[in-house]
Amino acid sequence: MGPTTTRRAVLAGAAASATLPFLRAPGARAQTPGVLTFGLSSFPPSIQPWANTGTAAATIKLMIYRGLTSYGPDGALRGELAESWSPIGTQGWEFKLRQARFQNNEPVTSADVKWTIEQIAAERSTAYFRAEMQKVDRVETPDDRTVRIFLKEPVATLPVWMASYHLPIISRNSPRGSFVGAGPFMIRAQERGTAIDLEPFRGFFRPGLPKLRGIRAIAYADENLRVSALRSGDVDLIEYVPWQSMDGISADPQLKLDTVDGAFMFLVFNGTRAPFNDHRVRRAVAHAIRRDELVRAAFFGRGSPLMQLPVPDSSAFYNAEFKDGWRYDPDLSRRLLAEAGHPNGFSCSMLSTAQYGMHKDTAEVTQQHLAAVGIRAELNLPDWATRVNIGNRGQYDIAVMGTAADSNDPDGIANFLDGSLAPSYVRSFGLKVDRITELLAAGRAEFDEAKRRDIYREMERIAIDQAPIVGLTWRSQGYAMRRRVNGFKNMPGALTFYSGLTFETTELA
Repeated sequence: MGPTTTRRAVLAGAAASATLPFLRAPGARAQTPGVLTFGLSSFPPSIQPWANTGTAAATIKLMIYRGLTSYGPDGALRGELAESWSPIGTQGWEFKLRQARFQNNEPVTSADVKWTIEQIAAERSTAYFRAEMQKVDRVETPDDRTVRIFLKEPVATLPVWMASYHLPIISRNSPRGSFVGAGPFMIRAQERGTAIDLEPFRGFFRPGLPKLRGIRAIAYADENLRVSALRSGDVDLIEYVPWQSMDGISADPQLKLDTVDGAFMFLVFNGTRAPFNDHRVRRAVAHAIRRDELVRAAFFGRGSPLMQLPVPDSSAFYNAEFKDGWRYDPDLSRRLLAEAGHPNGFSCSMLSTAQYGMHKDTAEVTQQHLAAVGIRAELNLPDWATRVNIGNRGQYDIAVMGTAADSNDPDGIANFLDGSLAPSYVRSFGLKVDRITELLAAGRAEFDEAKRRDIYREMERIAIDQAPIVGLTWRSQGYAMRRRVNGFKNMPGALTFYSGLTFETTELA
């Protein structure tokens, strides 16, 4: 996986803020044939396999790691290191492993899967899926290619959990402080804070893949510089296409734009102290925001208002009766504030980031709307890595978030709503609604789809009232690339941030 010192440096994480690379003159190129240059939106704070440190990190993880399951380009769940799986009663799952190798050329075995689950569930673990993996009762390994996972309670969605980019299988023989995966690319070198160079893993289990001779991922934290680098030919592909640039890129005959709706913006709260430990105050915030104005200001019209939980209307679990649940109603906001003991409003802090225009613009417009009902929010706009750290520590009153669900299954929004899980910047800090936690557990335990729909409908009804998060907008999420890039695909709906899976089929014409 490249020089040991280099890999350890990458895994240790970068400096808190990304260093912007020098932009060469338009047309100037210093690229190796067959090596794709990818413009990242930020340098990953860390690419530890089981931690959540943002979507730029997730994209790198999807290059170097693989889990038991994942998704095909059409969004369908598919086997990855597991070639098949089946339930054992209601509290067990059996996975049959394919013949695959880690990047140290050792075979992927059931013992590695068992070890991975044990590391994630460990007492001192900070893994994103730690709480879920603590629901595992035992893991049996009858032979090297059979894994049986038994849970303490029924979990119908375990194969979906195993597709998360936060749940890759890691070699139990990884050197201390390092993580050896089974993905199509290996880290060769890095320039701390600036770029990561990857080379193909020729032992990858899918014959003929990856097609590229390498990837150079360069951090362009400034979105305008990222677009300029694409236009000049300095990079072949960029993520997080700024919305104001989408029309121009679509009209450029040298470029391609690939967008999907599925990511969304929302607010989270610090529930450990007043005033946001009161659901009436959180609801007052929800009804104070003009979401159509947010769509225009932050996303140049490429999106739509989100006034309920982020379940798309194409889902069998969508509840149309709640589509206006958090409608704009400033008079209701003021009444709720008065009922909560704040007739004259109050002052608070609002955390966002200046590194992504959508986060900054959303925060500024939301700040104005809240001020109109008496909530005076002072903005804190650090770089992304700092914003993640502050969010994980709960050092805010209210915060702007933007991401996609963990999957297109309704259980994919559990991580944003379930306050019983370990602290994370993606959900409200210290804010637990017991009934929501109970219903989420019931939904993932139920194998009957009609009964699951009823469970999630009740859960959303309570969420509209308690507002553990507040939905703001759906947003169009885009990748843009040179015409010579083929095989890369923006994956559908909530899976847009899984698009890094398709680097294995990407090639340069």
